[in-house]
Amino acid sequence: MKIILKNLTKIYPSRDKNKPDDVIAVNGFDFEIPDGKLIGLLGPSGCGKSTTLNLISGLELPTKGQVFFGDDDVTNLPPENRGVGLVFQNYALYPHMTVRQNIMFPLTNVKKKERLSRKEMEEKVLEVAKLVQIEKLLDRKPSEMSGGQQQRVAIARALVKMPRVLLLDEPLSNLDARLRLQTREEIKRIQKKTGITTVFVTHDQEEAMSISDMIVVMKDGVLQQIGRPQDVYDAPANLFVAKFLGNPPISLFKGEIKNNLLYIGDSAIMEKKLSDREVYVGIRPEGFEYDENGPLVFDLERVEVMGRDTSVVYDHACSISDNKRAIIPSETGKLICGDKVRFSIKESKCHLFDIESEELIK
Repeated sequence: MKIILKNLTKIYPSRDKNKPDDVIAVNGFDFEIPDGKLIGLLGPSGCGKSTTLNLISGLELPTKGQVFFGDDDVTNLPPENRGVGLVFQNYALYPHMTVRQNIMFPLTNVKKKERLSRKEMEEKVLEVAKLVQIEKLLDRKPSEMSGGQQQRVAIARALVKMPRVLLLDEPLSNLDARLRLQTREEIKRIQKKTGITTVFVTHDQEEAMSISDMIVVMKDGVLQQIGRPQDVYDAPANLFVAKFLGNPPISLFKGEIKNNLLYIGDSAIMEKKLSDREVYVGIRPEGFEYDENGPLVFDLERVEVMGRDTSVVYDHACSISDNKRAIIPSETGKLICGDKVRFSIKESKCHLFDIESEELIK
C-alpha cells in the first residue's frame, strides 16, 4: 500500500505562559512511501517522528494537510478503519492473557458479522506465530517470556489482521544490544516476507540504516532528506544530516577555498574548483588515509586498536567537532608513532557546507 503525505502539519497550542507560541510538531511534510517498502523515520528526540506516525495511523488528526493510502484519502478516517497494525515501544501486551489470546484479540474485537470462526482465528494465529517464530510459546503468559519474545508477540498481534500498513514506534528501545540486533533482522525478514508497507520510527541511525529501504531524516518537525540509506550517508543534504548519520560521527573543521584549493588551516588538502569562500569541511572517519607525506597534520593524542580497525584520536586547531577520530586499518595503525600524524583525504568522503545556510555545496 502506497502512503502519500501532502503538506502534513501538526500544531499543538502552547501550555507554557512564558512561551505563548504554538508548538509545530510536524511542518509541511510532503513525501511518498512506495508500496511494499520499509521506511525508517529517523531523527533526535522531539523531532516529530512519532507524531508523524500517529498522523499516519489516525491516532492524531493533522492541523492541515492530507494522508492518502493509495488513492484513498484517509485523513479523517478513524484508526480502526484504516487497516493499520501498530507496534509500540512498551509492547502493551495483556498480562492476564496467554500469547495465543493476545495475538487473537484483534480478531475477536470486531463486529460479530465480520468475525471469523474460531477455527479460522486459530489458523491465523498459528500462521503469524510461525512467521515470528514463537509458535511453541502460544500457551505462555507475557511474564514468562523474554523482552525479545514479547516484542515478537506484539508484532504478531499487529500482523494477524494482515494490515495494509505496519507502523513501528521505537520497537527495539527496551531490548539489550544483542536482542536489538537480532530483532531488527527479524523485522526486516518479516517485512520482506509479507510485503506490507512498513514505517519504522527510531532515533538510532545505525538501526534505521541497517534495515530500511529508504530513510527520512527529520529535525524540528521538518523533513531534511529522503533517500536510500547509503545515498544519504554519502551525500548529506546539509550539516545536520551529516552530523546525525555515522558512527563514529563525521569530523568537522573550519576551512577555506582559495585559488581552487581547499584549505584546513595552512594545509591545502585537495583541489576544489569553487569560488573563494569560507566553508565547513566534513570528513567521514573512514575518509582519512595515513600518509607520511600527507597534507593534513594532526596532533596525535592516542591510538586505539579495535581489532579489524584502529581509531586514531587527534587534535587540530581548526576542528569544531567533539569527535576527532580517524578510522584506519589496524595494520596501518602499527606504523603510527610520535607526536604528529599525517593524513591524505579521500575526496568522496569529504563534504563541504555553506557557512550561513549549512547546506551541502555541490
